[in-house]
Amino acid sequence: MKSTFQILFYVRINYVNKKGETTIMVRITLDGQISQFSSKLKIKPESWDTKSGKAVGNSASARLLNSSIENIRASIIRHYREIEWQDTHVTVEKIRNAFLGVTVKSQMLLVVFKNHNDDLEKRIGKDITEAGVEKYKRTRQRLADFMMHQYKIKDIALKEINYNFIRYFETYLRSIHNCGINTTAKYLQQFKHIITLAKNNGWLQADPFVNFKIRFEKADRGFLLEEELELLMRKKFAIKRLELVRDIFVFSCFTGLAYVDVRNLRKEDIRNSFDGKLWIDKKRQKTNVQSKILLLDIPRMILEKYDSVRKDERLLPVNCNQRINSYLKEIADLCGIKKNLTFHLARHTFATTITLAKGVPIETVSKMLGHTSIRTTQIYARITDSKISNDMQMLSKKLQNLDGVLI
Repeated sequence: MKSTFQILFYVRINYVNKKGETTIMVRITLDGQISQFSSKLKIKPESWDTKSGKAVGNSASARLLNSSIENIRASIIRHYREIEWQDTHVTVEKIRNAFLGVTVKSQMLLVVFKNHNDDLEKRIGKDITEAGVEKYKRTRQRLADFMMHQYKIKDIALKEINYNFIRYFETYLRSIHNCGINTTAKYLQQFKHIITLAKNNGWLQADPFVNFKIRFEKADRGFLLEEELELLMRKKFAIKRLELVRDIFVFSCFTGLAYVDVRNLRKEDIRNSFDGKLWIDKKRQKTNVQSKILLLDIPRMILEKYDSVRKDERLLPVNCNQRINSYLKEIADLCGIKKNLTFHLARHTFATTITLAKGVPIETVSKMLGHTSIRTTQIYARITDSKISNDMQMLSKKLQNLDGVLI
């Protein structure tokens, strides 16, 4: 659709100075938008032709004034054409600012990203974890490294980001940093979040992600089978730190608590319930959703084991997640477990081996894991071969009365 761009010159008849002169004003109109400003030119109201928007007569002063008016018109048109060529969205304010020499500072990607991260840091412990903020900081650093690697620049204006920038960033993550498909996708998701933020603030008109598809691949995070878990629990460790990490991992296998929730578990989170038994009753830090889990004998014994070594209000002496995962790999080697043992694997083991495979309904498992959707629980809980076998044996018993009916 063609734009309706117009320039009008007019005088302010009601504003006359001591010399009897008034200011010639400029009005720019574009698709219904209006911007008005002073031309800095002055004229006596009786010397102005409202219809033509010029000074009356052919005197030297009138010709000079009219020439200045035409120069202003030509300059405004030139700025309009330049903005139309360079920018995806032209506004009367952009034209006005360009003519008046007002420099509109472009919003820069890394500056916007840092402001976003600074804002998140203020909300740590409320609606985001420290680990969540660190992920955004890591994405910002990856973008900074990429721009220096690809373009030899320290930052880029948001409006200069296009489809190719995103595509090259994806290639950089996959090749230079050797990121997997899902890790790359998470970086791109957080980058896209900043782009969406910029659009919502009016700093970007076009979305460079509009034709870019962020690709995830279905990942099987795995879980421990019952015999693998038993092997892990029976293993004797000569090194105390490995025994501690094993115990905390097993605690999570029998409670389904994520690393951060195990680390922050306190005495007030263990409560006597209506059935007279002890329950873990706490909100998950990641989602702020209440999670209620019966404290089974094995996790209860682990809490009792470390009761005497507690140094603060936390019930278990949990190390940082990165260190724990490093120790778990060492533990897996010592136990002969060939799986990639990570702390999050314990949560999947709880959902699959400890609960679902033992006949606990998925709705109950979902509630204990603190999920808001059964679909999320389905990612964690797998239907094992033993579960299928047990279910079919139960079905076979129920169908025994039909044996011999078919002749």
